[in-house]
Amino acid sequence: MAKLQSVEPNIADLANGWLKSYHLDYKLEQNPLNSEIDKALNDYFSKNGGVGGNRPDVKLLLKDKQGNTYPILIEYKGYKDNLVKFNTDGIVDNQTSKNQPNFKNINHYAVNGAVHYANALLHHTSYTDIIAIGMTGFIDDTGTLQPDIGVYYVSKSNLGAGQKVAEYSDFSFLAEQNFDSFIARVNALQLSPEELDNLKNKKEREIDACLVKLNNDIYQNEKGLGENDRVYLVAASIIATIGIPDKVKPLEKGELTSSSEVGYTDGDIIINKIKSFLHYKELPETKKSLIIRTLQNTLMTDNINKVINGESQLKRIFTKIVDDLGIYYKIGLATDFTGKLFNEMYSWLGFTQDKLNDVVLTPSYVATLLVKLARVNKDSYVWDFATGSAGLLVAAMNEMLIDAKNSITSPEALRSKEIRIKAEQLLGLELLSSVYMLAILNMILMGDGSSNILNKNSLTDFDGKYGFGQTDKHFPANAFVLNPPYSAQGNGMVFVEKALSMMNSGYAAIIIQGSAGSGKAKEINQKILKKHTLIASIKMPIDLFIGKSSVQTYIYVFKVGEAHHRDEMVKFIDFSNDGYTRTNRKKASNNLKDTDHAKERYQEVIDLVRLGKNKLNILTESEYFENTINPESGADWNQLIPVDTKPTLADFKKTVADYLAWEVSNLLKKQGGDDGLGK
Repeated sequence: MAKLQSVEPNIADLANGWLKSYHLDYKLEQNPLNSEIDKALNDYFSKNGGVGGNRPDVKLLLKDKQGNTYPILIEYKGYKDNLVKFNTDGIVDNQTSKNQPNFKNINHYAVNGAVHYANALLHHTSYTDIIAIGMTGFIDDTGTLQPDIGVYYVSKSNLGAGQKVAEYSDFSFLAEQNFDSFIARVNALQLSPEELDNLKNKKEREIDACLVKLNNDIYQNEKGLGENDRVYLVAASIIATIGIPDKVKPLEKGELTSSSEVGYTDGDIIINKIKSFLHYKELPETKKSLIIRTLQNTLMTDNINKVINGESQLKRIFTKIVDDLGIYYKIGLATDFTGKLFNEMYSWLGFTQDKLNDVVLTPSYVATLLVKLARVNKDSYVWDFATGSAGLLVAAMNEMLIDAKNSITSPEALRSKEIRIKAEQLLGLELLSSVYMLAILNMILMGDGSSNILNKNSLTDFDGKYGFGQTDKHFPANAFVLNPPYSAQGNGMVFVEKALSMMNSGYAAIIIQGSAGSGKAKEINQKILKKHTLIASIKMPIDLFIGKSSVQTYIYVFKVGEAHHRDEMVKFIDFSNDGYTRTNRKKASNNLKDTDHAKERYQEVIDLVRLGKNKLNILTESEYFENTINPESGADWNQLIPVDTKPTLADFKKTVADYLAWEVSNLLKKQGGDDGLGK
């Protein structure tokens, strides 16, 4: 049987003829478009997995009436079924189950290839909105060419995944007279919250896989670097390549020349770019100096800048970081990025279990749970007394910004509120200087550098006032979230008592080692209950921090400013089954899987704590009950669901039946033995 012949030349001829008829200035595969785009396509990994060689069949730049420029990338194929390949979620399938590029699909399908090119631009250029077009077709029985077109919008807003715009039978939507209408349709595209959540989860898994690969690479191949050096190199590289529109141009790999000249080493170039970035971010001088001083200690060392075979170690590492991670922070993913980085980098270290417990960071979905249990909204003032990488504050900021966006209809008022949230409504304290640096860098990566992250001992050095800006004014905290170091007094309850004593109203949610509620922090708990109410006690899964800690944790939720009444009913929730299955395999693409309605279970816990038993749905009555505690005890916070041990008539009947069955069985065995049949 003769092999079916590709009609790609026919498709290209037809489509390019359309573009020519619209008088568009398009460029074919080998022709340059502009230096930024051409370089991005060359720097990005190719459709075959190598470096460079990304050549769309057609590329062009078009402007709408607002003056916004859109790159248009077009890929042609020549077989009937080669237009697009989706995954099970209906997303263009360019990633394998192991969160690696799916080169087979990128190579074989027109839309997949075009979306791949678009991601190269998201990764390596300042363009954030790209149109990816795939076109294929076949010749029907009458000899007529039948084209098939896929038009997708690839942007920061859809995290590079791409959204189908509409059905089109030709390229006339690109013609000057039609382009504004087309862009209006693009701008009207919206992802549902569920779709966006799925995409974010997918990207977070990709980040995890990328960080594992990157850390392994640096750990195995780049000698002479301590764990903090690795963290700081990633942070410095990211800050240097973020850029600020119209003010600070992102640092490109080619600008690192690996020179030995004093003042022009790769370290000098990176630190100067960071200084420029921080200057325009208008950070407080003390915070800016600390960041530069800390990063400088790593970036300016002789060994990392030594030129061997024309390249410094710093340039080599910088290139790896930008190539592996660039896409994730450039699309503005709202995640605890440095927290993930921190956990991955520190997973290689030989900490003792006790020491490790103190640096374990809160998983993002648990951070979001704590924030919601603390009833954070756009008007909250949130603080954290052991902030780590600022993951809890990142979660709080995300929740506040979402609430603001959903409730403020004036664009100007919304912008003003977003600035106020970041600058005035978040405060974190972290004693360890290296971890403190991560917290600051995390907030910078989240688009903010002005929040009040303080390098202080929250128990002895903090007076409740802002650290930057309004330094003579007390921070009016009404929401408290915490994952304390468990080695502190009372497993960390000492932080809770201190924070709540400085608040007048609001709510608090903390995750802590379970023994804090069963006797280890008895005196501190008694003190807390004299001024505040325990609303809920939630037993979390034992493997919540798998691979990092194996302690049993609980979440305690408080209402601030009201003494706990002896008859107050506390909600006890056994959340041992949270719907997630966890593994601890270093090479696994996803160590966290939703196997039993995890998202719904987490929402149900939030509803149960706030609204009570009538919200029971997935959780059972054996996992939720209400009871009182003794405010003068401080050791009865981890109550178990009561089990009714009183026998019923059915229990009695079953016991009798079991006994009779046993008697009959014995009798038959004896009879069998007497007949010689039992041997």
